[in-house]
Amino acid sequence: MSETNSCTVDIATLYIVPTPIGNLADITQRALDVLANVDLIAAEDTRHTSRLLTHFSISTRTFALHDHNEQQKADYLIEKLQAGTSIALVSDAGTPLISDPGYHLVNRCRQAGVKVVPLPGPCAVTTALSGAGLPSDRFSFEGFLPPKSKGRRDRFQALADDERTLIFYESPHRIMDSLADMLAVLGPDRQVVLARELTKTYETFHGAPLGELIEWLEQDSNRTRGEMVLLVAGHRAEKEDLPADALRTLGLLTQELPLKKAAALAAEIHNVKKNALYKWGLEHLD
Repeated sequence: MSETNSCTVDIATLYIVPTPIGNLADITQRALDVLANVDLIAAEDTRHTSRLLTHFSISTRTFALHDHNEQQKADYLIEKLQAGTSIALVSDAGTPLISDPGYHLVNRCRQAGVKVVPLPGPCAVTTALSGAGLPSDRFSFEGFLPPKSKGRRDRFQALADDERTLIFYESPHRIMDSLADMLAVLGPDRQVVLARELTKTYETFHGAPLGELIEWLEQDSNRTRGEMVLLVAGHRAEKEDLPADALRTLGLLTQELPLKKAAALAAEIHNVKKNALYKWGLEHLD
C-alpha cells in the first residue's frame, strides 16, 4: 500500500536528496517538497545548488558541505539535527555519497541515533547501466579511476577476472589515457560502453570492443567531452574444447557410475580437467 503524499518534513531528520544529473525535469516532486520545507540544505557547492533552487523558486538557506570540510562540519550539523533542525543533503548532481560527499555525515548520524531518510532519484550509475546493453544482474561500481597510470593499471589488473559488469566514472581530460591503460591490461576485445552527457542534449551511448572504441573516440574530439561513465563487460572465461573421445568415454562410464566418479575417471584417462567434464555431463547427459 502506498503512503499518502505529503509536503511536510520531520524535525531532527537528515534527508538525502538526489538532484538531476543533467535534465532538470528529472527531479522528483518529493525532492522538491523536501528542499522547500527543510530548515537547511547542506550542499556540495552552494553556488551550484542555488541555481537549482532558484529555478524551482525555493528559498531555503544553504550550507557548504564538501570533501574538504565534511569531517570538521559533521559535528556542527549533528548538533543542529539533535536540536530539532531538519536538513537536506545534496551534491552537485545525482545521489549524494555515490562518488560525492556525505558518507562521514551519514555515518556519524547513524552513530548518534539521528534519523536519516534517503530519497530515491537520479544516479549516473544506474542510468548508464540501464541503457548500456551489458549484463545488469551483477555489477560493481568502482567510482573514479586513480589519477596516475600505474594506479589505473593496478586497478584494472585487480579486476581483470571479475565476471561482473564494471562501472567507472572518468573525466574528459583523462579518458584517453585511462582507456589506453585499460587496453594494456584487458586487451582490445573486451566490450566497453561509453555513456556521456546522460540526460542532456548530446547524450551518447557507444559500445564496442575496447580497441574499436578508442579508434572511434580518436576520430572526433567532441566524443571525449562532457561527463562520462565507462561500463566494462565482465570477464568471460573461454570454454574449453573437450576431446570427442573423452566425451565418449564419459558417456560410457556414466551408464555404470555416478557422473562425478565417471568424470574423474574419464579426466584421468584422457588428461583433461574433471570439472570441465563434470559440467559438460550436467548439461548434456541425462
